[in-house]
Amino acid sequence: MTSSSSSSQATKRLAQTHPEGLRADALMEEDVAWSHEIDTERDGDQFDRSDRAALRRVAGLSTELEDVTEVEYRQLRLERVVLVGVWTTGTARDAENSLAELAALAETAGAVVLDGVIQRRDKPDAATYIGSGKADELRDIVLDSGADTVICDGELSPGQLIHLEDIVKVKVIDRTALILDIFAQHAKSREGKAQVALAQMQYMLPRLRGWGQSLSRQMGGGSGGLATRGPGETKIETDRRRIREKMAKMRREIADMKTGREIKRQERRRNKVPSVAIAGYTNAGKSSLLNRLTGAGVLVENALFATLDPTVRRAETPSGRLYTLADTVGFVRHLPHHLVEAFRSTMEEVGDSDLILHVVDGSHPDPEEQLAAVREVIRDVGATDVPEIVVINKADAADPLVLQRLLRVEKHSIAVSARTGRGIAQLLALIDNELPRPSVEIEALVPYTHGKLVARAHTEGEVISEEHTAEGTLLKARVHEELAADLAPYTPAAAAL
Repeated sequence: MTSSSSSSQATKRLAQTHPEGLRADALMEEDVAWSHEIDTERDGDQFDRSDRAALRRVAGLSTELEDVTEVEYRQLRLERVVLVGVWTTGTARDAENSLAELAALAETAGAVVLDGVIQRRDKPDAATYIGSGKADELRDIVLDSGADTVICDGELSPGQLIHLEDIVKVKVIDRTALILDIFAQHAKSREGKAQVALAQMQYMLPRLRGWGQSLSRQMGGGSGGLATRGPGETKIETDRRRIREKMAKMRREIADMKTGREIKRQERRRNKVPSVAIAGYTNAGKSSLLNRLTGAGVLVENALFATLDPTVRRAETPSGRLYTLADTVGFVRHLPHHLVEAFRSTMEEVGDSDLILHVVDGSHPDPEEQLAAVREVIRDVGATDVPEIVVINKADAADPLVLQRLLRVEKHSIAVSARTGRGIAQLLALIDNELPRPSVEIEALVPYTHGKLVARAHTEGEVISEEHTAEGTLLKARVHEELAADLAPYTPAAAAL
């Protein structure tokens, strides 16, 4: 008999006679029976009781960033999406570019794109957008990938939305809803939030759906009793009425904000300050160009619709002429008409400007399509008569052949790089030449007691030469008619009289 078996029998006898000491003796016997050869392989490192009960750190789990700058734009990825497009016109490359842009929009909204499919059709199916058979295939793709959302590259009707959701069994949204969601995330100013809210309500109104009590009738008119009979009003009808009331209120608020913006524009017109508007496709580098030209410090980010709220900054040409530079919301192909209507007051900055800097991404696979999409929106806001300079940005990353093609096709264009500063000096000189010049050239000897007229000539006009004499300031400048009338008493012809 081995020592371990004899010790266990002794423990049993001890337990029968002294049950209260069983646990302590058994632990002692266990310590005695511990074998170095066997137990080190089984348990690994041995710890004291306090060490075993203590909290122990697990290495490699910390996500703290060593570089603080990396935390500037962290997004929480919540949804896993599958993209669906219907290719009706153009080439296969055009359809793929459109779906790639939809993927970038989805990523900006905070989603992870798992897959993307395109179907060739003459026109989208009226019931399910892609047809019932392809909808079943889409359901299999959603199940295999584990997606929880389907995004369609187009604007779906309420019926298409309902039928497609019934088949794929996950949430379905369209391109318009996705863009509205991005706008809602990025709107910061009071006006921007109001415009986004109005566009969302316009989109939501025909797509309201009711379940259960939402479709039940409420009592008809009257104060009770017999007068309450009648079809009444369903809850969904009540919701629609409330949305219409909110939309009317939102339009009034936006109109009030538009008045404040118009007052500022009138002040600039009164001071004869020319205005330049930066327009272009989203993520083309408009804010980067504004920062390079004026040092505005506007948010710059490699994301779609990163800047929504218009920014107006004061700038100066190389010859010393003052003008304002306005950064506007970015455009995109198939921009929802709800957004064009809601942001019309903001886009009026483009229509009221004296010059448009049309920024296009030279490194984009299809910059010509970007130009066409932006010009369509410019036409919608009535700014076709405003002079335009096509600014081909990101020239440092663009294909030289693409740059040559764009410069050849667009006669009034220039290639720049807002990141490196390439071509910025030439762009400033081009802006100086294109800005409207005062119509009257005048020479006057302004007394020193009327120095305000000289200051106005510097701010409102273009000073050609200036000389200080004993009698006053000899000024030669191009000015507007109003200032020319004020300077007329000091011209040589007036002095001769």
